[in-house]
This record gives sequence, structure tokens and C-alpha cells, in this order.
Amino acid sequence: MQNKIVRMNPTSVPHPVGKYSHVTIIPKEASLYTFSGQIGIDAVGVIPADFNEQVNLTFDNIQGLLASQGLTADDVIKVNIWSTKEIDWDHFDRVWEGVFGKQYPSMTIAYISALGLPEIAIEIEIWAAR
Repeated sequence: MQNKIVRMNPTSVPHPVGKYSHVTIIPKEASLYTFSGQIGIDAVGVIPADFNEQVNLTFDNIQGLLASQGLTADDVIKVNIWSTKEIDWDHFDRVWEGVFGKQYPSMTIAYISALGLPEIAIEIEIWAAR
């Protein structure tokens, strides 16, 4: 019986255009964790104007959420990203790989016109299993 998360990119579909896996298989007996979308806010409630700093803080907050449940980035199965600004992919990919290494979860990205507050430029939602 499979007891760990499996990630794959079937050869029957085009290779991913980014750092993600097309398919993530969750073990049957795993617990599923869903998390509210995280934003780039610091510990005192400040949302910086700089987009890349929001990216950094968002991933810091995601790692804090995972740690609060005894999870790691290896347990993340799906990432949904909503951004109101063009993503600086060089910066984003460095942060992404700093969190996920080369074991990429499944991912969806959407550019949208607004998020919950006008100063929020990016929001990232994760799902995890273990």
C-alpha cells in the first residue's frame, strides 16, 4: 500500500510550464489539511507595498502554518496563487524552491483585479496531506 505522497508529470500531456507537478496522489489513509489563503503581512500587521516582500512574507506565513500542524513543505499537495500584479518569476522561483526544493506540488496561478484589501497584491492557499 502506498503511504507517501506521489508527484508526477505524465508523458501523455505537455511538460509543466513552471515549477509544479501535474498530478499529486494522496495516500488513502492520509489526513487532509486545508488552510486559508495567506498574504504578505508581518507579525505586527503591516502589509508592505513592495510586491516581492509580500511574496517573502506570504511564504514565511505558509511555513509557520505548516509548522503549527507538524507539517513540512513535503506535505503540501496543492497551491493556489492569486496575484493582482505581474509576478517577478526570478524572485518567486527562488523563494518557491527555498520552500519546496525540487518536490513541486500541484499549482494553479491566476491574475485577478483585486483581493480582500486594496494593499494585498498576492494571496496563496495551500492544501496538505499526511
